[in-house]
Amino acid sequence: MTTDSSHDKTEDTARPAYGPTLIANYVKGLPHKPGVYRMFDEFGMVLYVGKAKNLKKRVTAYTGYDRHTTRIRRMIRATTAMEFVITESETEALILEASLIKRLKPRYNILLRDDKSFPYILVRKDHPAAQVTKHRGARKIKGEYYGPFASAGAVNRTLDTLQRAFRLRNCTDSIYEARTRPCLQHQIKRCSAPCTGEISLTDYQVLIDEAEGFLNGKSDALRQKLQAQMEAASKALKFEQAAELRDRLQAIAQVLTKSGAANVNPKTFSNADVFGLYTAGGQTCIQVFFFRAGQNWGTNSYFPRHSSEDPTTQVLGAFIAQFYSNKPIPHQILLSHGVESFDLLVSALSERSDRKIEILIPQRGEKKKIVGQAVRNAQEALGRKLAETGAQKKLLEEVKTLFGMESLPSRIEVYDNSHIQGTNAIGAFIVAGDEGFRKRDYRTFNIQDESITPGDDFGMMREVLHRRFARLSKDPKLEWPDLVIIDGGKGQLSAVTETLEKLGVLGRITLVAIAKGPDRNAGRETFHMNGRAQFSLPLRTPALYYLQRLRDEAHRFAIGTHRARRKKSMISNPLDGIDGIGPGRKKALLNHFGSAKAVKGATVDDLSSVEGVSQKLAQTIHDYFQE
Repeated sequence: MTTDSSHDKTEDTARPAYGPTLIANYVKGLPHKPGVYRMFDEFGMVLYVGKAKNLKKRVTAYTGYDRHTTRIRRMIRATTAMEFVITESETEALILEASLIKRLKPRYNILLRDDKSFPYILVRKDHPAAQVTKHRGARKIKGEYYGPFASAGAVNRTLDTLQRAFRLRNCTDSIYEARTRPCLQHQIKRCSAPCTGEISLTDYQVLIDEAEGFLNGKSDALRQKLQAQMEAASKALKFEQAAELRDRLQAIAQVLTKSGAANVNPKTFSNADVFGLYTAGGQTCIQVFFFRAGQNWGTNSYFPRHSSEDPTTQVLGAFIAQFYSNKPIPHQILLSHGVESFDLLVSALSERSDRKIEILIPQRGEKKKIVGQAVRNAQEALGRKLAETGAQKKLLEEVKTLFGMESLPSRIEVYDNSHIQGTNAIGAFIVAGDEGFRKRDYRTFNIQDESITPGDDFGMMREVLHRRFARLSKDPKLEWPDLVIIDGGKGQLSAVTETLEKLGVLGRITLVAIAKGPDRNAGRETFHMNGRAQFSLPLRTPALYYLQRLRDEAHRFAIGTHRARRKKSMISNPLDGIDGIGPGRKKALLNHFGSAKAVKGATVDDLSSVEGVSQKLAQTIHDYFQE
């Protein structure tokens, strides 16, 4: 990369103070070469950083003032100075542009926000008994680094697994040297205590080697080895040793069958980052899944700053370029959407990592499924952000206008029921206000009226609303809702209206029912209110998205509570309740996964890999746990 001193910071005392004419003066001296340019305002603040394959042509485009959007015109008018850096190639220009944007945070650029360094797991090799610990920052300590992990929480979960599965020490060297008897970690079977000779350094090194094999993706071979050891110990009547091996298998299976937000470990790739993008309400969320050694090492949500006019291809491309400016790049990158200058981005990332990088937009198979999970996670994360950030008041203004309310709703209650064919029936409501969800105010109701026919949603809704508003009427200290939303259509609205009329409180609230669209299609919901014809909202409106989010949060809370209640009523071993699972298959499943809980979290493919479990039976087991 070279800096053109004559154009790096051009000085021309004859030029106008700002605007298109100033930019035209710069154009006269620019070369037809790749490079990066910066635009400054009158206070010396960077307005925009851009790259170009041909600087002269790219900057000339800014002189055609009328061809640009209002936002870009504003930027052009504010420009009082420009700087240019000439590069050897457009690839080098892209790398420099991403670095400058992250460092300078220009007002008019798409910007990756909250970009922090990622943590790693460090297996220290500068001590006879290797220490396993979390590490962030420069890699100055001798040892093996595994990562990156999406967050400290993801590292902590994996460290917890390593301690339970491999009994590795995490104490400092000073504590290690000072020990005269095993600590509590050894007592609870999370450390093999090499410090006091409870295990020889040679045997401890075997545990370290097994842990590193696990972190390198050699988990299947390790699991088979531990299973064989467990069965041998059991046959030799060494039940305590067999129990310890069982516990180690459980710890490993917990990661291998249910790993983080993606809830899947891939079979068709080993090292990759997955980017799922979702846009709504003028904002974007990009969800990133980190897969290393065939395991999911966590997920992060990012909310890049950009204009509502920026296309998703431009947002995602700029995000990825900035994302990898200070991070290791995996062999594969999987995207939910296309990006601008696709070949250029591949070239830039390959150049930065000194090896070929593959960027894919999967169209089928496992990769497509995992990318879809990333998009769904991005959708939920964006929903939470829209519901909990500063855009809340604007959304509430739209809700007020939509439902004809006299003032902004300061308390919104959303009601839903959950049951399976009438069993373990519960009702629930969530609360939202001008600061987002108020989770401390969430409540659930066990359905108590035995006269209600199992599965009668109308009857359950009547009971829940009656109990809720009867209590509100009796206790003046309780906060009344301004807006009550129920999940349902005309039938639910009529049932609730009748209940509230009997209590004499209907006039104190605004009551709305939200009916799901055809085929439960989000975006085609129908709204029902008393004294008003049913209506729908245009797709992609912030108010519709906000109301969908409220309804979905109520559904999540209700079904989560229902499942917790149902779980308590289950028999001691859930596998006994599945048709086709006898003593033999039950033993095979428990040996393979370590526990019934791990079986519950397994995918169909995981289940079908167990000896004696067909694809059809695997589907039956999976459906039993994942109704």
